[in-house]
Amino acid sequence: MRITGGDAKGRTLKFPSGSVQRPTSDFLRQALFNILESLADRLFLDLFAGSGAVGLEAASRKASSVVMVEKDKSLAGVIRDNISLCGFSDICEVIHADVRSVLRDLYEKSMRFDVIFADPPYNRGFIGETISALGRYPLIREGGIIVFQHSVREPLPSIPDGWLLSDQRNYGDNLLTFLRMDGAWQ
Repeated sequence: MRITGGDAKGRTLKFPSGSVQRPTSDFLRQALFNILESLADRLFLDLFAGSGAVGLEAASRKASSVVMVEKDKSLAGVIRDNISLCGFSDICEVIHADVRSVLRDLYEKSMRFDVIFADPPYNRGFIGETISALGRYPLIREGGIIVFQHSVREPLPSIPDGWLLSDQRNYGDNLLTFLRMDGAWQ
């Protein structure tokens, strides 16, 4: 697993070989960031961060700040190691906690992000829970985008009023679903 673009392009990331987690492939990350285009000076939130590869890719591509949320303690440690390997300690933060509680805490701290990426465990209902939590705790800035990576076998649940499905791309067994707030259309 390597960073596919930006300042740390080619840097190899750590990931525990015996982990049951499924890291986002290099190909899928590259496709995602080609769609997102420039992240210069943007605030990026990576939910269910795993190895931190997506958040680190954002940092490599000039995001000004990256927050990565991972509930698994050992994976949160791997993310910290990968941040050090890439030299992004000054712009990356790891939060070891449950996504729902982190979303509430970030909302209460008035944090807002330009891009929110969520790659929850597949086929376990986390997409609906995450959409519901983001509806309660709107953390997206005006003009921002929320991206879900999910299984083609897990349909997108109802999205809250005021959100729009702006794009959806299929990559084998994976979907990238892009949501925008209604007022965020340009």
